[in-house]
Amino acid sequence: MPAVPLHTSDRWILDANGERFKLASVNWYGFADIDYCPAGLEIAELDAIAETIAAMGFNSIRLPFSLEMVIENPVIDPVVLAANPSLQGLTALELLDEVIDALARQGLVTILDNHSSEAVWYSLENGLWYTDEYPEDVWISTWEFVAERYQNHPAVVGYELRNELRNGATWGGPPETDWKAAALRASDAILAIDPDGLIVVEGINYGADLSGVYTDPLELSIPGRLVWAAHDYSWFHSPITSYEHLASDLGSTWGFVIVQNQPYTAPMWVSEFGTCNVSVNCIQGSAVEGAWFSNFIQHLAAGDIDWAYWPINGTMARGEGREFGATDWFGVLDPTWSEPALPELLTMLQGIQEPWAFPE
Repeated sequence: MPAVPLHTSDRWILDANGERFKLASVNWYGFADIDYCPAGLEIAELDAIAETIAAMGFNSIRLPFSLEMVIENPVIDPVVLAANPSLQGLTALELLDEVIDALARQGLVTILDNHSSEAVWYSLENGLWYTDEYPEDVWISTWEFVAERYQNHPAVVGYELRNELRNGATWGGPPETDWKAAALRASDAILAIDPDGLIVVEGINYGADLSGVYTDPLELSIPGRLVWAAHDYSWFHSPITSYEHLASDLGSTWGFVIVQNQPYTAPMWVSEFGTCNVSVNCIQGSAVEGAWFSNFIQHLAAGDIDWAYWPINGTMARGEGREFGATDWFGVLDPTWSEPALPELLTMLQGIQEPWAFPE
């Protein structure tokens, strides 16, 4: 685990000793979904999963959660904890504590991500930072509660304010769609409680577009806390014909934020990207997925960019169009939660885990 707390300087994330800490992360989903529980705990022991993640070389976890999970905080269904009898009877928040602690025992740090308002796999209603049932004040008060709970936990290093802003979200503009203004209000509330936390702000258009910050940057109430986030998948692009093609696409939408000494400069953490795990065509070659993924990995390597692969999951959590316990066709792990689903995929990710650049 890095010397905490973390902070930022120009385009880098640094630990408390001023050393570079590159986020080489995986997403572990399920807390945001209808069982309020990360997938896999019905198959493998929590500590074993955490140990496997660390042994594969990852150093951090993005844990998505829903506002509903935090507010309702139900006792978890024993079925989804079948391989973990010691966790039976816990509420959702108690389980979140246990997961963070288990990851920390393996030296892994956690960034919490508000993935949705309702507990849901995906819905258009969750495209802004608020819904009719969960208005902005509830979103902010829930973040305040989460920050209070984890402000003194050394392994909780950051807060990603909201996942994949869409539904007409804007950077600036009318108050009802102005994501920049909302992100500043939420960050102010969190930093008033945990001034040492990293604040992760995604772009709009499913996290793919930070172009607005080029002329209208964001300044938090405490410097050295802002981290930009972007998402990318093969279907975000027309078929990729070359590395230059992809680099040009990304440079204009979010790649520019790591240009140093600019008003908008801050670390970039690609908090979601992923590909299928069913064959090597998913990661290389001329297939749509493989062509995009191989070039995207090259882009992350060339810029020494922080990242979080989606997902670690060997199996699915329950959700709309998701079958509980079914193989996750994007996962790093296989359905046993102990081995890589596609060893070549893991090898490519391990190739970009270590940083090559350090701040002067």
